[in-house]
Amino acid sequence: MTRIAVVQEPPVYMDLAASMERAVGLVEKAASEGAQMLVFPEAWFAGYPTFVWRLAPGAGMGKTDDLFAAMQTNAVNLTRNGFAPLQEAAREHAIVIVAGYNEIDGEVSGSTLFNSCVIIDADGSIANNHRKLMPTNPERMVWGFGDGSGLNVVETAIGRVGALICWENYMPLARYALYGQDIDIYVAPTWDSGDTWMATMQHIAREGGCWVIGCATSLEVSDIPTDIPHFDELFPNKDEWVNPGDAVVYKPFGGVAAGPMHREKGLLIADIDVDAARASRRKFDVAGHYARPDVFSLTVDRSAKRPVTFES
Repeated sequence: MTRIAVVQEPPVYMDLAASMERAVGLVEKAASEGAQMLVFPEAWFAGYPTFVWRLAPGAGMGKTDDLFAAMQTNAVNLTRNGFAPLQEAAREHAIVIVAGYNEIDGEVSGSTLFNSCVIIDADGSIANNHRKLMPTNPERMVWGFGDGSGLNVVETAIGRVGALICWENYMPLARYALYGQDIDIYVAPTWDSGDTWMATMQHIAREGGCWVIGCATSLEVSDIPTDIPHFDELFPNKDEWVNPGDAVVYKPFGGVAAGPMHREKGLLIADIDVDAARASRRKFDVAGHYARPDVFSLTVDRSAKRPVTFES
């Protein structure tokens, strides 16, 4: 059996250094409970930009600029080893980590942010980095579009792991791109919650014949520093649960293995049999004996799309 821990603790909102320190502590805590894999929600480093849903388009443009600047300051730059402390923690505790984060483009513009998800293997190496293909509705005010270069299921110390972020999980072809890579554990870091999201996680577990992990950041207004720009306008109800979390683990072909963990903080723990994913696909293998490639086909362009190329 493999033990998975899902983070349902808030980051230190808009403070990357403090969030990284908290994350290392959560790795240590998960490892002490025997976890071999730890999952962080969407944009956990260093906070999902919930303000894009709370500021009126146009009228809130200047305020969005202020908050975007704070996001930039606290985004992770992979070209500068921005996940070094988390990679070291993964190596020290031999634990696989899947983490959602705000990524800053460190190679070209130095400015654009992406909603990204990194997979760190138990040896501390970065096994994959995926940028969300299509930011959802007002998220496009702060995040750029990803490409297909991160649509990978990768071999890790605990099995084959892949991830799609939030409403990417409503994109049938994106899901199919993962199903077609012999996936064992499907991770869906999100900001979504509630019955509709649980139904989606259940559907993916049945459709893909894989373990499915869904998780959003469990966050109260009291977790958010009052010195972030426009705090009082964004969060007038100081007792509000901004997000209930709803961390959940579903079994291959459906059925809850753990959770949902609603309006709680801590770690959701689940013990899973990774091999059960492949065994479950005897009945329905969407990218195998049920695929009908004579009728349907999918081509995925995995090339990285760069806006500028320099030649000597």
